[in-house]
Amino acid sequence: MDSILTKGSPIKGIILFSIPLLLGNIFQQIYTLSDTLIVGRVVGVKALAAVGATNGLTFLIIGFAQGMTTGLSIITAQHYGAGDAKAVKQSFATSIWICGVFTFGLTLISILAAKPLLQAMQTPANIIDGATVFLTIICAGLVATMFFNLFSNMLRALGNSRSPLVFLVIACIINVVLDIVLIVFLHMGIAGAGIATVSAQLISCFLCWFYIKAKVPVLSLELSEIKTNMKLVREQIRIGLPMGFQASIIAIGAIILQVSLNHLGSSAIAAYTAAGKVDQLATQPMMSLGITMATFTAQNYGARQYQRILKGIKQTLITSVSYSFIMGALIILNSRLLVNLFIGNSETHITNLAHEYFVIVSTSYFLLAILFVIRYTLQGFGKSMAPTMAGVAELISRVLVGVFVVPAFGFLGACTANPLAWLGSNLVLIWSYVQVVRQLKKETKA
Repeated sequence: MDSILTKGSPIKGIILFSIPLLLGNIFQQIYTLSDTLIVGRVVGVKALAAVGATNGLTFLIIGFAQGMTTGLSIITAQHYGAGDAKAVKQSFATSIWICGVFTFGLTLISILAAKPLLQAMQTPANIIDGATVFLTIICAGLVATMFFNLFSNMLRALGNSRSPLVFLVIACIINVVLDIVLIVFLHMGIAGAGIATVSAQLISCFLCWFYIKAKVPVLSLELSEIKTNMKLVREQIRIGLPMGFQASIIAIGAIILQVSLNHLGSSAIAAYTAAGKVDQLATQPMMSLGITMATFTAQNYGARQYQRILKGIKQTLITSVSYSFIMGALIILNSRLLVNLFIGNSETHITNLAHEYFVIVSTSYFLLAILFVIRYTLQGFGKSMAPTMAGVAELISRVLVGVFVVPAFGFLGACTANPLAWLGSNLVLIWSYVQVVRQLKKETKA
């Protein structure tokens, strides 16, 4: 069971693996980016603010799905690196059961709680109805999000990062087309954006499943094989659930920050939303390298190639941090042009607010680069406690900013939330990371 991550130059394998992952992540962002761009330009700034007001809650729900499925794939990657095909198939079957149960519960709870949560967040009255419609539609399509992420992560666990990219490209094109049809021609507004996103995600989910059935024998399952036992469930959940909660913990901080933004009005929400979309797109290469480190670490740990892991960590840190400085500078220099793509040239006040965001956040990208590499490396080892506590540190940082800094400094204070959260998370992760590196060096010598 050879993989580009277990042979040859570590950084070459990591970059080659991460390129399709990066493109996939970019197209994943285009899902929401196209919604935001078309809604903002066609429906208006209030509609853009309504979609933006759901960001924290959608991050809470979808982030849990993404985090948990990533965790479920870690054990699969370790079995694959060890060459145990039977265990790989058992791991996949168990993950399907786990995802099915969690998807049902999350969908039911999130739909029922959508409007009450938006009300509790003190969403402005002029945008709460639109925000409720968008959030409810996204929550109703959670099954597609959960299982597409599961199937994609399982393929990546086996070293295949190209196929999920192909499905995402197709789905992204469908999403953009549906956005134009439903919003521009059928005038469905915010509801059209939500329906387009869910429909595209559902198509990509089915494509991924059919590909696995036809082309990936080690993951291909008949209905009679989708069974498991409690021992396997506990083993999978031990890693998957904490990673899901970690993403949710981070999202809770974003929700609390969103409450503070809501007090600043729809203009501040629109500026933060538009800047945040650019931000998410710009940081995708760092995230892709980080996610690759989880699979790289898991496969090489299963193959007992400890020295290779150490070399890969060092090379990836240098690559990611270098990128962070270059991209941060480019975004600051072109911030107004980028934000005007969403809102046009007439909203000068919003454009200026977004520029303030970039000056503070983009200069701190290096903290996020370090965070991604260390966090996903630890997860590749099956370490769940330190990343979870790092998520708690992010939560605390955002809460403190939302409660104390935003009331004192307004929008400028809100812009410090991400950099402070990244710093707090890194401080928590460093200790565990140092311990793991020491252990690897000992095992290498042994």
